[in-house]
Amino acid sequence: MEHLLYISQQTATASHTDNIRAACDAGCRWIQLRVKSPDNALREQLAHEAKTICDEYGALLSINDHPALAAAVNAYGAHVGKDDMPVQQARAVAGTHSWLGGTANTLDDVLTHVAGGADYIGMGPYRFTTTKEKLSPVLGLEGYQQTIAHLRKMDVHIPVVAIGGILLEDIPGLKAAGVSGIAVSGLITHAVNKKRVVEQIKQLWMD
Repeated sequence: MEHLLYISQQTATASHTDNIRAACDAGCRWIQLRVKSPDNALREQLAHEAKTICDEYGALLSINDHPALAAAVNAYGAHVGKDDMPVQQARAVAGTHSWLGGTANTLDDVLTHVAGGADYIGMGPYRFTTTKEKLSPVLGLEGYQQTIAHLRKMDVHIPVVAIGGILLEDIPGLKAAGVSGIAVSGLITHAVNKKRVVEQIKQLWMD
């Protein structure tokens, strides 16, 4: 799997798809479209545009919160939050081929998603982040270390992607803790030189 997931956001000067294109251009190859607008037509338009961009760059597209939309645009995968539909239900909607993830904050969350048939876990937040309105308790490095240690003892093997305010200097510790990848938004969106930041992330992951 890809070790870097870019989660889209809209900024004052760029749309979701503008930022997705910029992230793809910088070297990201796993993209999550995360649109919180209640406007269904807008969300569908953005999903189709995001799929076109990702196909152009050979990137994998995941749709947040809306597995039916993921299926409609033939996205690579879908992701459901803690307060969304269960992974098992999302699987029935998105299809058996969909790379399906679920948001977790605790070991119990992880195990619930595993039982539901998730392919990966988006676990966080690592630290406080402004991109999420209803923030679960911050985990810090210790939170990942403890959860992954418990999973290994239970012989549960599922990729855990760390998310939530992650900076470049956090990557070595998270990798050492056993996470399979990181998900970032602002780190790339707000970077002056996005390509350089993506290169740094990938290099830190390889070290």
